[in-house]
Amino acid sequence: QFETKVCWQRADITKLKVDAIVNAANRSLRGGGGVDGAIHRAAGKRLLNECIKLDGCQTGEAKITGGYNLPSKHVIHTVGPIGEDASALFACYYNCLEVLHGNDLKSIAFPCISTGIYGYPNDKAASVALKAVHNWLHEHPNAIETVVFCLFLDIDVSIYEDLIKQVFP
Repeated sequence: QFETKVCWQRADITKLKVDAIVNAANRSLRGGGGVDGAIHRAAGKRLLNECIKLDGCQTGEAKITGGYNLPSKHVIHTVGPIGEDASALFACYYNCLEVLHGNDLKSIAFPCISTGIYGYPNDKAASVALKAVHNWLHEHPNAIETVVFCLFLDIDVSIYEDLIKQVFP
């Protein structure tokens, strides 16, 4: 049993007021399509300026920046795998939580990482995401307060509605 609240929400991640939102970024960290582009547009140019100084990000890594014009204080950028690579996807979620905790932050919102143009099957990606969060929370009980899976597509809502109850009964 975790005291951490783990939930899903259908929302625009750029509007969530949490300590950090996660950006499913590309390796350059200079913005792109999907959630990456939306976060960069909403945060403003200062986000891009800080991202340039980070000198990119490898698959599975996580790097933190300010949130600038976003309601969230920070953005944690991670680069998901192209195609189906469970260990790399697991590392994305796990390392984001490590960065969150390492910066004394308590709440995080994740988008679905690698399921868009990167082609990871939605159901398998959700399973990996929930397993990574579950494992991290098991190793760090009560370290953080809230984990939100921020969903956009109908398919993801139906997947998370079922899976989240199984992983976090």
